[in-house]
Amino acid sequence: MSEPDLSSADESPTTKVARLLQKYGFDGLGDEIERRWTGQNGKRDSLRTLADVFNQRILRQTMENNGMQPLQGEVENVYELLMGDDVTSGTRTETETRLRQQGIDIEKLRGDFVTYQAIRTYLKEVRGAEYNPEETDSVETARASFDRLVGRTTAVVEQKLQSLASTDKLTLGAPRVRTTVSVYCEECETQYDVTTLLARGGCDCESD
Repeated sequence: MSEPDLSSADESPTTKVARLLQKYGFDGLGDEIERRWTGQNGKRDSLRTLADVFNQRILRQTMENNGMQPLQGEVENVYELLMGDDVTSGTRTETETRLRQQGIDIEKLRGDFVTYQAIRTYLKEVRGAEYNPEETDSVETARASFDRLVGRTTAVVEQKLQSLASTDKLTLGAPRVRTTVSVYCEECETQYDVTTLLARGGCDCESD
């Protein structure tokens, strides 16, 4: 479904997401969000994930508009440091200070971030999107979700280690953080990392 040609909505958007799409000129992002929510490509993302995607797109453009050239993964890392639940206040303040030094208005940036409720309102009221609530998550959807969680954890650990090393509180050469999630089955007493478990279709219980 293409971006709706809602003349009245386009001229005067009635939802926050629609207004931000117009403000930032995010052509095609509405289409992408709808496809990912309804599972048109064979997998489906949650509203919370799509809110993060939307906010990260805002953060990237804001950084670029202020002369920053974020490296691969940097936008996701900065977003996690700004909005993550497990980030310390000191780390969050350091991140905000760095962005302010680049000319970014943190309060304005946060004000443009959206919630998953705002994404839902946009999808339902503006785009008229629907999905079958009885659909279950596919293995690919689960794998993508796990990968994002692991990536966020890795980014937070790397940032904290670098912060400690820069203040001489930790001696560290050239660290490379590797994060894995293991699943142990108490019935067949086997353990696999979650990626392997998904790829093989389960533990050893079935073969037993």
